[in-house]
Amino acid sequence: MSHLHQPGTRRPMAEINVVPFIDVMLVLLVIFMITTPLLTQGVKVNLPKTAAKSIVDQQKEPLIVTVDSGGNFYFNLAEKPEQAIPPQTLSHLVTTLLPAEGEQERAVLVRGDQNVNYGKVMEAMALLQKAGAKSVGLITEPQQPNSSKIG
Repeated sequence: MSHLHQPGTRRPMAEINVVPFIDVMLVLLVIFMITTPLLTQGVKVNLPKTAAKSIVDQQKEPLIVTVDSGGNFYFNLAEKPEQAIPPQTLSHLVTTLLPAEGEQERAVLVRGDQNVNYGKVMEAMALLQKAGAKSVGLITEPQQPNSSKIG
């Protein structure tokens, strides 16, 4: 016996069309690839050059305080990292972001412009230590092998 096929009755197609989904994912991928390098630029500072070892990569993003040539403070994990913040706000932000007792240590670093007054970099370091940072590191650029200039 053959089944009679009634005209006008179709079964719905049970396949999902994934092409639009792939198109959207590729567009998002391109957007992220373009915007990611822009996010890491931050504040422009001329770092001093020195021959020092790199720190070991950590799981959590380090807390980085930048001191520009004008002596202004910037914080990489602030709501607007490219906007200068007052010392009191910086201290409060660092206190809230430092790990609790027993958690993994988080690197606390200072990026000081080589043209800034040394006292401003020391002020940033003292502020970080008062906020609870156990150790504070300095970020520098690698020194060229032929340049042994001091000072």
